[in-house]
Amino acid sequence: MFYVTTDVSHADVAEANGANFAPRLAAAVPSGPPLPGRASSVDKVYAVTNFTQPSVFASAPLPVGWASRQPAYSPLWQMVKVTWAAGSTPQVLRSEEAVLAAADSGAVALELTPVVLNCPIVHRGPRGGLPGVTIKPSSP
Repeated sequence: MFYVTTDVSHADVAEANGANFAPRLAAAVPSGPPLPGRASSVDKVYAVTNFTQPSVFASAPLPVGWASRQPAYSPLWQMVKVTWAAGSTPQVLRSEEAVLAAADSGAVALELTPVVLNCPIVHRGPRGGLPGVTIKPSSP
């Protein structure tokens, strides 16, 4: 999966991602406790804090582009920190289900943060990308 991080609501995270600092993005998170069935413009992105692996996105457009039929996808993400517990053996987590299963077993702790990122998914590897999007290897 390829995505572009353009804007972040937290200055330090924006700097770490080379993105625009956009504090107003934090207002995209609904106030108050989560309620079943309450619509939101943000989804979850899981960032592992003490093991090197890509972020885990809770949803993605499939296919990428105008024909996507994934109602849960949004390019706005609320960061959830994932920290492996002492004594656990870290492994790459590849889906939200895997993250939640690891949390249920006590292998990881989850910390919901107020950080919101604008990271549209622009390509899904062999599944294709948005029309006009070209993925170029980064220069050394």
